Amino acid sequence: METLSVFVKAFLVGGAICTLGQIIINFTHLTNGKILVIFLIAGAILEGFGVYSKLIDFAGAGASVPISGFGSALVKGALKAAKEKGIYGAFTGGLAACATGISIAIVSGYLVSVLFRPRTKAK
Repeated sequence: METLSVFVKAFLVGGAICTLGQIIINFTHLTNGKILVIFLIAGAILEGFGVYSKLIDFAGAGASVPISGFGSALVKGALKAAKEKGIYGAFTGGLAACATGISIAIVSGYLVSVLFRPRTKAK
């Protein structure tokens, strides 16, 4: 029964984040890229105040998988490295903490573009 509650929490929080994104898409003229940046910065700001870590502790992958979780991970890595290495760590820690995810995104994006024929939609 505990496993079920983990999935329900992840579904509800992740679904709420996605619903918020859909509401922004429906009621504004913002592009998808701008919305992604807003979510990334929101996750970073919330992590800076210590709120997003609590959300991740509660919801697990429901909060860590969306792009706001990436912003949180960047700030968490930067803060940790800043405590260890000072100002140099503040600049390098975020990317070091997220290097694996960034590498996987680049490699998988490349592989998909090689395997399939990407093209723009006809207007």
